[in-house]
Amino acid sequence: MDIFSRLTALFLTSILLLTAACASKPAEGSEIDGSAAIKTVVSFDALFELAVMIGGDRASVSNIMPPGADAHHFEPRVRDLALLSTADVFIVCGLGFEPWAESAVSAAANDGLIICTVSRGIEPIIPSDEDEAHDPSHHDHDDREEMYDPHIWLSPSCAIIMAENIAGAFIEADPEGEELYRSNLAGFSSRLSGLIAEYSGKFGLLENRTLVTGHAVFAYLCRDFGLIQNSVEGVFSEGEPSARALAELVDFCRENNITSILAENRANTLVAQTLAAESGAVVRTIYTLESAEDGLTYLERMEHNLAVIHESLT
Repeated sequence: MDIFSRLTALFLTSILLLTAACASKPAEGSEIDGSAAIKTVVSFDALFELAVMIGGDRASVSNIMPPGADAHHFEPRVRDLALLSTADVFIVCGLGFEPWAESAVSAAANDGLIICTVSRGIEPIIPSDEDEAHDPSHHDHDDREEMYDPHIWLSPSCAIIMAENIAGAFIEADPEGEELYRSNLAGFSSRLSGLIAEYSGKFGLLENRTLVTGHAVFAYLCRDFGLIQNSVEGVFSEGEPSARALAELVDFCRENNITSILAENRANTLVAQTLAAESGAVVRTIYTLESAEDGLTYLERMEHNLAVIHESLT
């Protein structure tokens, strides 16, 4: 039985009981306001935070992604379908990041559901062969969308477009709240534009523009600031790199005087630590923004990332 059939069967047999359960027990990481105008479901934490910021008190936002889960391999639960069956807006990244989303929407059978794909309007990046040298398994995909780098939320310029798309979906669902949504969007975009201006100036003064990361997820951020990314693992990595690939990166770090290896805050940093030890560099932690981290907001973590990246290059 395929995932669509399984989801539909589970949903149809359990919807009545679980709708009541969901009303009394929100999904993990969710923020529920029963009096809000728009019932919104999002696919992971970065979208949850953007939706809360833009929606303000006119939106109830539920994040169906459990803490620490992998959005790419996630399978919706019956209570997630119950949320979607009564939601007004469903916010997803797109670019192949949530391959389960289409089946989940079909199983929820909500004809009035507005689908907001936040990557709309963003020029996608297709990882080069070099980026994926440590993850050959993904070279067999025929679906071009599967090969897009989905990590747009780590780029401040992309985050502005993402927020604009969310505001547009909220306005479509709740025209009376347009003034609030546009005001919240303006405030959020202003903060990010300020960070872009500040760090464009800072990065522009540096001779070294190459950062070495544990996982190749910063291509969009690098595009924002004219930086170059070299990584231990590729965009779609699901295992450890080969000894040869690691040795090549050690040589690269030594030859280019790389002093810092950036590793995701919640990732296993063993490989990055090995690379750092062999090359004489240090490991600096950076946020992925896929799950809630250290009690910090999206903007706080974005600012932290930019500061750490800048410090690693100086």
